[in-house]
Order: sequence, then C-alpha cells, then structure tokens
Amino acid sequence: MPGMIKATYDDKEKIVNILTEAFDDNKSVNYIVRQDRHRKRRIRRLMKYSFEVCHSFGKVFLSDDRQGCALILLPDKKKTTLRSIWWDIQLILTCTGIGNVRKAMQRETKVKALQPKEPFYYLWFIGVNPHSQGKGTGSVLMKEILAECGFNKRIICLETSTTRNLPWYEKFGFSIYNKLDLGYELFFLKKE
Repeated sequence: MPGMIKATYDDKEKIVNILTEAFDDNKSVNYIVRQDRHRKRRIRRLMKYSFEVCHSFGKVFLSDDRQGCALILLPDKKKTTLRSIWWDIQLILTCTGIGNVRKAMQRETKVKALQPKEPFYYLWFIGVNPHSQGKGTGSVLMKEILAECGFNKRIICLETSTTRNLPWYEKFGFSIYNKLDLGYELFFLKKE
C-alpha cells in the first residue's frame, strides 16, 4: 500500500496532470472555469495556480506510487505578495476569464464566510489518477493527512460538489456543517 511524501516543486507537472484528470467533470471546478473549447486547458491552469498557492502557503503531498496527491492550504499563512497577485492575474486571464471574475469572487466570498475562523487545514484538492482509483491510494493519503492534522492540532475542512464522495469523507470522520446553493450544491465538511 502506498504512503505519502511531501511533494517538491519538481513534482508540479505530475500533480497538475493528476488533478486535471481527476476534476475534469467536477461541478465546482467547472463553475469558475470558462466553458469553451479550451475548458480542459483552463482546468489545468486552475490546478497550476492551486499548486503554486499551496506550495507557497500550505502543503503539497504525493502518494509514494505517484498516482494520488493532495493540496492543502493554510489560510492563516497565506500572504498577498507580488507573486500571489501575479498568480491571480494569470488565473483570470487563462482560466476564469474576465467575464467570470465577478462570479468567481462572489463564490469565494461566500465560501470564506462559511469557513472556520480559527487556523485550519483547508484540503483544497485530493485526487487520484482516474486509472488508479479504487485501489486505496486516496484512503492512504487521507489517513496520513488526518494524522498530520492531529499532530499539528488543527481541524481540517473541505468542500465538495460530488455527492458520491460524501460517504467516503464521512468514513474518515468528516461531517457536513453547511451547504451552499450555487446552481449546484456545495457541501462544507470538517473534522475536528
């Protein structure tokens, strides 16, 4: 059974590839990504952005078998820098599109309003290569992430729009603490 390693910057392309494939049909991801003939490339750009943010202001993990990964943001550590502003500009230009900026910002404001106020781990993305799903890689990653959260005495939170994943999260002790209707249902989960 694979374990988990802390990813390096050299792992960026592998992680972006995994997440792009794993989240291709995700409602929440596709809500902010401009829906046109470049949609898949835009999802890839979102995953590059997410990697950069979590690599700088959180933690990035990769399964030992390099088939699964997780991006964790530590919101209390996130800072506004010239580099983070540049990432935001690139995200707008290459992913959401200027026409979707307002919608994306409104969504982000609503999400942040429902997140805990104390320091927490924000499990932004956890994904497994679709060809390797169902083999336990995601479960091993989750167990190790939860062990790290416990060691650091932080709660962990996430959102999902994929209702079929709710029982999987609940198996690890997550509970739904809120919902948001964005034209699709976004579930907020946490584990103390």
